[in-house]
Amino acid sequence: MEQLVKRINEMVHLEAHTRQRDDLHFITVEKHQLELIVSHLKNNEGFTHLAFLQAVDFPEDSRFQLTYMLYNYTTGVNLGVIVFIDRNNAEMTSIHKLWAHGWQYQRELHELYGINFPGSPRVEEPFVLEGWEEMPPMRRDFDTKEYSERTFYQRPGRSTNDPKEYMKQKMYKNYAASPVIRRDDE
Repeated sequence: MEQLVKRINEMVHLEAHTRQRDDLHFITVEKHQLELIVSHLKNNEGFTHLAFLQAVDFPEDSRFQLTYMLYNYTTGVNLGVIVFIDRNNAEMTSIHKLWAHGWQYQRELHELYGINFPGSPRVEEPFVLEGWEEMPPMRRDFDTKEYSERTFYQRPGRSTNDPKEYMKQKMYKNYAASPVIRRDDE
């Protein structure tokens, strides 16, 4: 794997390389280098499977982290290619031409985070949230509680319980009331 990282670092400047296990590595590249790197990994290094594409929202840094998890069947190595993009202009190159199923991940990230992938098939169509007109719900500044209170009515008789106390009363009331039994050999 070190040789692969060295070859990639000769092609482009790697911002970071992390080895979590022998079969799990992550590299961080600049946004404009992603297409070059993932194409090279697929066509020349055996990383033929796109396992998933995920996003992490960092509103405090005004950016998203995209992780493209690639798998090499020959070596059994997973390689995550990490890219950071601007949160206020959330747009990334589409990879659907490299991996046909990539459009589905991109469509999901578009709907849930508001990240645009120009040219990606059906990216504008609802994926899960038909009729959704709010801020994308996976953004960390989306206020779930406020949305629920505004959208759904409060059912009569509904109450909120402290989970710790509720568990004690409902599930462990007999245990809490029973005497402590000690064994002689303690």
